[in-house]
Amino acid sequence: MTTIHEANLGGLALPREQAQARRDDLLQTGRYPAGTAGALMSSHYSCICSGLSASQAIDMLRREAADAETIYQSYVLDEQGNLLGTLSLRELILATPELPVEQLMVRPVLSVSTATSQEEVARLISEHDLLALPVLDRGGRLVGIVTCDDAMDVVVEEATEDFHKGALIGTHLGNLKTATVGLLYRKRVLWLVLLVFGNLFSGAGIAAFEDTIAAHIALVFFLPLLVDSGGNAGAQSATLMVRALATGEVVMRDWLSLLGRECGVALALGGTMAVAVASLGVLRGGPDIALIVASSMLVIVLLGSLIGMSLPFLLSRMKLDPATASGPLVTSIADAAGVLVYFGIASQVLDI
Repeated sequence: MTTIHEANLGGLALPREQAQARRDDLLQTGRYPAGTAGALMSSHYSCICSGLSASQAIDMLRREAADAETIYQSYVLDEQGNLLGTLSLRELILATPELPVEQLMVRPVLSVSTATSQEEVARLISEHDLLALPVLDRGGRLVGIVTCDDAMDVVVEEATEDFHKGALIGTHLGNLKTATVGLLYRKRVLWLVLLVFGNLFSGAGIAAFEDTIAAHIALVFFLPLLVDSGGNAGAQSATLMVRALATGEVVMRDWLSLLGRECGVALALGGTMAVAVASLGVLRGGPDIALIVASSMLVIVLLGSLIGMSLPFLLSRMKLDPATASGPLVTSIADAAGVLVYFGIASQVLDI
């Protein structure tokens, strides 16, 4: 484990044993909750005592290099272990030997606390293109770093979790190749059973319009086409919003502005799809059926897109994971709404 070596700092010193004891105490197993920077960080970082010259700092790094995660980015600390600045190895090597490290270091330093979520840590490292991100305790002392490699592992883990949630598959399965039948069953059965009952609304909608269907059996031909189009449009919108929320591109206050834009996009998509199916409606049932199918397509795609866009924001507002809004959940809601819209328009046009 990297230690803060004792150095003469004009009467100030960093005792090796004291620093080691403090760091060992801070890094006790289980001290930090899972999913936080404290649990993710490594204590194997390279540090430099304030008050050293460039040549002395290089000598200090040479002693620490074997244990450090990275020496390309070092951290300048005072005698209490407080973070003063960062220093790149390139700048240190190119500097004149007598130049103090205080004149070379970069400050202020972008840092996180031990309680910061690992998703936020990964976002900061990616956004600022960092080799590592320092982690501070409540007193402002450096206790570890999170490297870009560790952040990449978090990104992969979170992306996998979001994919699973998007398909409504409980928590992370681990290695799919070695997962047992029982584990796969438990992770998938709950939402599938709930969606079975949710889809009863679609059936109830169809049953409510039995007279309309009986009078114009051609309407049944277009039912799967229309409701699937609404579900597909909703799933697309939900996927875009879930990803944007996860990366911080959008926040809750952006919902209203995004709503207007999504309406414009959905109307354009629905209009294009309505024109595509209108000719088919004429062939299967005449002008009235074509009008019903085209207008239903426009409204259903618009409604499905708005459901898909708004549901992630609603779940975020309720402190739930918006990743669960994509895929089957949006599709089921959009299907039920599509059935009601389609047969409602058909009843009005056909006056049944």
